[in-house]
Amino acid sequence: MSDHPDLFGTPPGDEPRPNGAILPAGLPASWQAALAAEFAAPYFHQLKDFLVQERREHKIYPPAADVFNALRLTPLEDVKVLILGQDPYHRPGQAHGLSFSVRPGVTVPPSLRNIYKELKADLGDFTPPKHGYLRGWAEQGILLLNAVLTVREGQPNSHAGKGWETFTDAVIQTVNAKPERVVFVLWGAYARKKKKLITGPQHVVIESAHPSPLSEAKFFGSRPFSQVNRALEEAGQTPIHWQLPLTVDPEG
Repeated sequence: MSDHPDLFGTPPGDEPRPNGAILPAGLPASWQAALAAEFAAPYFHQLKDFLVQERREHKIYPPAADVFNALRLTPLEDVKVLILGQDPYHRPGQAHGLSFSVRPGVTVPPSLRNIYKELKADLGDFTPPKHGYLRGWAEQGILLLNAVLTVREGQPNSHAGKGWETFTDAVIQTVNAKPERVVFVLWGAYARKKKKLITGPQHVVIESAHPSPLSEAKFFGSRPFSQVNRALEEAGQTPIHWQLPLTVDPEG
């Protein structure tokens, strides 16, 4: 997962971008093209400068090499579901660039435990794994996107309002522009505010309370996973195989 040593490094053999764009290493060509204007925008340069300074002075999660993993693992052409989170996990070893997911070997966080419970109740044949590593979903076309892609250790929402929201809104709008159906899953008040960005009549939006223990009573029974698959099948697309491997390599 961490094979890109620098957050905004130029891949070996690539020439510097003539338009001043800051291109994250290892992005699929589809995202590079679709988000080219964002990577060249002044706010993105300011965001880069902010992150460089933050990493000098604080411990920042996820590691630089993992910040854009959601885009790396799910090319634009493959996106058929988007599950929106708010902010990366802020404890050591957890965040690795996918919303709600944690690295292999890390205790499953409470919100993800509740997601597993609802999956079991919704689908019946789901066996909750002992890990919280959701790469298998990303590789099926689920864009596991956080609205903010970095955070200071122990300080949730510490990188809110620094430019990430402009970038991830552009990601959502790019997905909205796909002609094929995409199912957008918005859990909690923060995510549901993004509904205004989803305008394509071909898409489906599934909303509910957040799976956090603070709102789990309203989340349980919402049955989002069967709804996702039903919406995909109605559009002639392959449903998601929600079952995750029961064990994963600790190295990911």
